[in-house]
Amino acid sequence: MYRNNLRKKLEKYDPKNFEEIENKQKMLNFLNNNEDCFERSLSIGHFTGSCWIENHDGTKFLLTLHKKIGLWLQLGGHADGDSDIARVALREAHEESGLQHIKLLSEDIFDIGVHLIAAYRNVPAHYHYDVRFLMRAFDEDIKISDESDDLKWFSVPPTHETNLGDGVVRMFKKWKRIK
Repeated sequence: MYRNNLRKKLEKYDPKNFEEIENKQKMLNFLNNNEDCFERSLSIGHFTGSCWIENHDGTKFLLTLHKKIGLWLQLGGHADGDSDIARVALREAHEESGLQHIKLLSEDIFDIGVHLIAAYRNVPAHYHYDVRFLMRAFDEDIKISDESDDLKWFSVPPTHETNLGDGVVRMFKKWKRIK
């Protein structure tokens, strides 16, 4: 029952390329075969919720330089048992940005990604099944959290950076198409 909301969102999601078609199928298989798929304790992987946050007038977007991974990424994190992945993404947006006024622009999925997370300290390598939502911030006063080395508003992806996360350019292109 608690997995039905995400299942419906994933089934409705329209992949834009072969990678997303594969990832959608991987996510549905993982969701259907793992009752504890929202728990970080599932050592093979778990769902995460993240967001593409645009500023109040839709001219910039927010990325974080993730401390553990060392990549510029969208904000997001672990579900920790919460099956409402949009709520997870919104919670993480607040926690990781310090922004007070953020609105989910759609309950529909904006983007998806499945990626292997390398082993770190006592946590074995595992997969993140990341479900991403489009959001708007109505303030731009950001605060770097302890999970980030940096946090910045961009108008275009930082292509001069060699540490740009997978999917950021794809999400940027999707975002520009809907503007």
